[in-house]
Amino acid sequence: MKTTAVIMAGGRGERFWPKSRNSRPKQFLSLTADGKTMIQKTVKRLLPLVNMEDIFIVTNAAYTDLVLAQLPGIPKENILAEPCARNTAPCIAFAAAVIGRKYDAAMMLVLPSDHLIGYEDIYVNTLRKAIRAAEEGSNLVTIGITPAYPETGYGYINFGREAGDTYEVERFVEKPDLPTAKEYLASGKYLWNSGMFVWKVSSIMSNMQKLMPDIYDGAVRIGEAYGKPEFNAVLVKEFTAFRSESVDFGIMEHADNIYTIPGSFGWDDVGSWLAVERINETDDDRNYFEGDVISVGSERTTICGGKRLIAAVGVEDIIIVDTDDALLVCSKNSTQDVKKVIAQLREQGRNDLV
Repeated sequence: MKTTAVIMAGGRGERFWPKSRNSRPKQFLSLTADGKTMIQKTVKRLLPLVNMEDIFIVTNAAYTDLVLAQLPGIPKENILAEPCARNTAPCIAFAAAVIGRKYDAAMMLVLPSDHLIGYEDIYVNTLRKAIRAAEEGSNLVTIGITPAYPETGYGYINFGREAGDTYEVERFVEKPDLPTAKEYLASGKYLWNSGMFVWKVSSIMSNMQKLMPDIYDGAVRIGEAYGKPEFNAVLVKEFTAFRSESVDFGIMEHADNIYTIPGSFGWDDVGSWLAVERINETDDDRNYFEGDVISVGSERTTICGGKRLIAAVGVEDIIIVDTDDALLVCSKNSTQDVKKVIAQLREQGRNDLV
């Protein structure tokens, strides 16, 4: 059976403003010292499992040229350009319909484009286990992350009985408060929901047909038009009519035969500027500096500079990000509120800065 990968690359990465913009969101940025962008690293670590010609990128139509520039080995026809944002269920249905049209039988690895992995060999082996589990019947497999601390910013997977290399999923739960997260951690029966999935095309499409028939029907019409002159017109008509829905809510919370595999491979979802100090080497005072920076007595501070000198004197627990047209100064306790800056810019009509 052909193994394919679907990389979801349509997000905006608003918590990484001012570097992440509508024209160049987080997945197309480099946040590590090696200079590789997030999407480039995502593709590279898949190559032991998937041929380049079997990797599909689902992204906003506006980012097609960015994908081609950063991933020159990806066939142009494998860039599946969404005409609008409709969340992960339509994204996955679109990709499954196209892959199902291209191959008689195929396995799909469905992965976000903006995660980092510390131990790539373990990651690949975990995906191999997931592929084996997904080959059985119509199983839907998700990769859960073994939690290291009581995180309140992630959804969780409650797992039950062991079944070979996998565990049966009891339920998916929303982001908990801190006391609940501590209970989850202590129980040893919960994993962080990573948003990584493995299944056969036939398995996800049969579940779409049963649980989300409106999206299934539209996706089938898109798949039937793939490779034909009318494809773009059909795609725009059908995709814009889809309701916005996550695959977690639309499928995973209701389907049967859901399994999870615990992953411990140095996963980081790089959700905010706080991640920069986790994924890069810091100095003895736990500072991370990039660019032309002079520090005097600063501690636990992240500075991502641009063309000009930044001098930081006696600051602590601060994030500073400098670009040509905007400067962010943010307390580490407030990184989730960076999105509110974007909301205010939109209200003020300053869309050139968004």
